[in-house]
Amino acid sequence: MPQKIQIGDKWYVAATSARAEDQPQVLKNDQTFAMFDRFGDIQALAPGQEGLYNNDTRYLSYQELTLNGGRPLFLGSSVEEANSLLVIDLMNPDMAGGNEEALPKGTLHIIRAKLLWQDACHEHIRLTHHGREPATVRLSMGYEGDFVDLFEVRGMTRAQAGQRLAPEVGPAEVVLPYRGLDGRLRRTCIRFEPSPDLIDARHAAFDLRLEPGQEVHLYCTVRCECEAQPRTVPPLGFTAALGASTAARNARLQGRCTIETSNPLVNLWLDRSVADLSMLTTVLPTGPYPYAGVPWYSTTFGRDGILTALQYLWVDPSLARGVLAFLAQTQATGLDPQTDAEPGKILHEARRSEMALTGEIPFGRYYGTVDATPLFLVLAAAYWRRTADTELIRQLWPNILQALQWIERYGDADGDGFVEYARRSADGLLQQGWKDSQDSVFHRDGKLALAPIALCEVQAYVYQAKCAVGEMAAALGEHALAASLSRQAQTLQAAFQEAFWCDGPGTYAIALDGDKRRCEVATSNAGHALWSGIAAPSHAARLVEGLMGKQFFSGWGIRTVARGEPRYNPMSYHNGSIWPHDNALIALGMARYGHCDEVLRLMSAMFDASLHFEHHRLPELFCGFARRTGAGPILYPVACSPQAWAAASVFALLQACLGLEFHAGRAEIKLQSPRLPEFIDWIRIRQLGLPGHSADLHLQRYQRNVGINVLRKDPGVQVAVTE
Repeated sequence: MPQKIQIGDKWYVAATSARAEDQPQVLKNDQTFAMFDRFGDIQALAPGQEGLYNNDTRYLSYQELTLNGGRPLFLGSSVEEANSLLVIDLMNPDMAGGNEEALPKGTLHIIRAKLLWQDACHEHIRLTHHGREPATVRLSMGYEGDFVDLFEVRGMTRAQAGQRLAPEVGPAEVVLPYRGLDGRLRRTCIRFEPSPDLIDARHAAFDLRLEPGQEVHLYCTVRCECEAQPRTVPPLGFTAALGASTAARNARLQGRCTIETSNPLVNLWLDRSVADLSMLTTVLPTGPYPYAGVPWYSTTFGRDGILTALQYLWVDPSLARGVLAFLAQTQATGLDPQTDAEPGKILHEARRSEMALTGEIPFGRYYGTVDATPLFLVLAAAYWRRTADTELIRQLWPNILQALQWIERYGDADGDGFVEYARRSADGLLQQGWKDSQDSVFHRDGKLALAPIALCEVQAYVYQAKCAVGEMAAALGEHALAASLSRQAQTLQAAFQEAFWCDGPGTYAIALDGDKRRCEVATSNAGHALWSGIAAPSHAARLVEGLMGKQFFSGWGIRTVARGEPRYNPMSYHNGSIWPHDNALIALGMARYGHCDEVLRLMSAMFDASLHFEHHRLPELFCGFARRTGAGPILYPVACSPQAWAAASVFALLQACLGLEFHAGRAEIKLQSPRLPEFIDWIRIRQLGLPGHSADLHLQRYQRNVGINVLRKDPGVQVAVTE
């Protein structure tokens, strides 16, 4: 565990260790997430991360199960029920007899099953006695709640905190209350069933006598309560909570298309990604929304939600609908420099923790992102093409127009045709693209670029948005707007080639600085120009060649910054690491320009990487070291895992391999130059499309192409394959 957290940029977390045994076990449900050690305990010794969190507040900072005062021996742990249930197997160590017979190790088997549901952690503890003589043991559980804000866990120091109130102790329940500086009363309620033999403010104990072969079942529920969010239903027990959780998960997965391949390891990757997205998705009043990642980003992020929904769109468009509805509802309506808000701008992130509510951090609703607004437009148009849901688009039309107006008025404040950013909030993010660490935009001499900054990929997103919204506007009868957006897109594309292309290195500059000077550094940002379609065909081949060359491509994926560039560091957050979602978007761009072999190489690299990570789960990012024979990729120490857009990346990679498009208005499924990597002989996709307008496909790999067999299709659905 880290001894001390020191932060260069205060919105990031440093670490001193990344050993496999340090990686926490993670659960999440709606606004609650938990991080346990491998024993199922919480050992949040300052400044540890472990704990039970609700709305970015840690309600439980310590929990430890002991037998006769000592820790059990670890046997194993697994996350089951599609990410819903953490199960830990333990056994007793050798225990001295005292007044009782000695108990050899391995006599008692202990199973701890943990589940999050409705703002609570439900735990079932089962003890089974495998000895031949009766055994008497004391099972104890210690607990504590520190009510620290997630931003304190990330390293921030507060001048003053709220008040810890006197604990309330009953026969079967302990309540730990806290009054925050926001005036809200928060309570950690710890309830046992049956009632323990001893209970106080710090621990509870059960004195158990077990006969040979006997099982004993104990239950502990830890509820996170806040007076601002009163409960409307009584709390459930473990069994009922598990049933409700399973039913809710199954309901969420109904209606989406399903994917099966010839390779069981690919299927594990796909199943893990589906399970992670299901776990990270919170059902808000506006619909489902994928929270960005655990632990640091378990909340609504605009950019993350949009890119996750885009990658997953062909599998399940309901996620995109929920993202669009929430971001439209929270779209900025006025100017607020403290939160970087401007009319029409799309949200960066929203928090409901104590420090957010008191204004100690600006992230209650924070708008310091330059790319979420054009990406909102990209998602709206992609969702419309995928679903033909004209009703929702008409509801969102005022928000779409406001987003376009933000691009013209505030995004391009100096009128040069490019969208730039410059921080207004003193406490906000310095860099406001997806690479938002403070040292991510720089010149060839390594000097940081000064604002206002026009990022390469942001111009690409704006171009993509204007093309896509223009197509949608034409279909909705907004012909003048469609024509205007088409002209604007053409003008932007021409200006982009002139201003950003660097012929020497054969790439697009990462940015223009405040003096309109190119930051001529080779970065993965340029690959997003392929995804958007803004890249000139004459430049695309050189760009792809560079991205797949040894300076960029590590063997595990494309680095964020090419090796040899200033500030390149394979262990950095944004300057040489590998991000799965970044690679997936680049793969989609390569497919757009017909570079199918390179798409297969990227897909293969990401698959190989998935085999080395726990649970076949691609993390938020990993280090950019070159691939070595017999060694796996190197984990980035504090990467979020699971992370929504990393989980969704496998679906974008598959889409790129298959050249898959769906146009609901024409009930057309299209595959452009489909290919499959060597490790997949066949793939079967069921319910591709929409209810009543779907098809089941079987795709068989051959040496240079893919055979398509339509297993089933609804009337009127067209399946087209082009080379």
